[in-house]
Amino acid sequence: MKVSREIHFETRLLHNSQKTDQATGAVSVPIHHASTFHQFDIENFGKYDYSRSSNPTREALEQAIAALEEGTRGFAFSSGMAAISTAFLLLSSGDHVVISEDVYGGTYRMVTEVLSRMGIEYTFADMTDLHAVREAVQTNTKVFYVETPSNPLLKVTDIRAVSELAKEHNALIFVDNTFLTPALQKPLLLGADVVLHSATKFLSGHSDVVAGLAVVKDEELAGRLYFLQNTIGAVLGVQDAWLVLRGLKTLHVRLEQSLKSAAQIACFLRTHPAIHKVYFPGFEDHPQYDLQHRQANGAGAILSFELAGKEALYQFVSNVEIPVFAVSLGAVESILSYPAKMSHASMPIEERKKRGISDSLLRLSVGLENPADIIKDFSAALETTMQHFAHQGVKL
Repeated sequence: MKVSREIHFETRLLHNSQKTDQATGAVSVPIHHASTFHQFDIENFGKYDYSRSSNPTREALEQAIAALEEGTRGFAFSSGMAAISTAFLLLSSGDHVVISEDVYGGTYRMVTEVLSRMGIEYTFADMTDLHAVREAVQTNTKVFYVETPSNPLLKVTDIRAVSELAKEHNALIFVDNTFLTPALQKPLLLGADVVLHSATKFLSGHSDVVAGLAVVKDEELAGRLYFLQNTIGAVLGVQDAWLVLRGLKTLHVRLEQSLKSAAQIACFLRTHPAIHKVYFPGFEDHPQYDLQHRQANGAGAILSFELAGKEALYQFVSNVEIPVFAVSLGAVESILSYPAKMSHASMPIEERKKRGISDSLLRLSVGLENPADIIKDFSAALETTMQHFAHQGVKL
């Protein structure tokens, strides 16, 4: 779609090159369940030949995410980890990567147990400390991998500063933008080379699809990533691509509601005597509050909080009724997760504790429920938890 004037992000979610099907005028992208395509000329093949290489439905999603992230080319994968793993294969044996220390457990596993076997070295660093990042750089550093806000402690990295450091060392910077999406943060505009998403989360938003996306801003790098996507073949199926496209249409309104609710719930938890700490970049005393609001348009809809201990956490989770207690995040329903046994279960306990991911930490992805209902539910569960310990003569 050609528009003669600038339009807002939420309008572009609906009015874009996927607005209508050029052949029929349909206002929904067709699902092309085709593995192969007839060629009408033996010398000159058409645009599509085999769906691993390209498919019109997947291509529509790839074009959509590239436009939203303001990159040159997008890529759709079978999962977020497929996107991350394929991007990491831009590295070669002997290369080195500097990576956020409290990164998602699946990424940690990929780096420590797979890349390491390929002769690729790594150093975890506190990405909120630019001095620590500089100290982690080696002569063979080729990639800086940033997750901001981080999972699950919501630390915020200065994307522009790390991007400048990466350029000093002729290295690439990858940014996992799953938590904020292009609705709130656009890493490519801050200097990133590759943006990665678990589209399973906020982008699709309905807990009904597993998908990954990547966007690059450089044409040469896009060619290299496409070669890997086509060679490895971990591409997104057309039905799932269509589901993500459908989810994108409501991204703005979903996030708008979830952000408001997350702020209210975070404030409630912070004032409750049974909660020891709340991690949320929307708090003015969050260490990177100013940075978050310089490089993003909001604090996001994810928060984490700590209870008095593991037993208190078990009591609380047993009495909560509304949130789904599950792996994942970014859905229309609120999802309560236990990082120690879910998102970061693959991280050794000593590494988790070193990063501050305790056995009493919970992560909440705020959905579309009325926040008053979540607060009432949490209040009742916390009261029951406190009474349980009071009977034992213990004050939380």
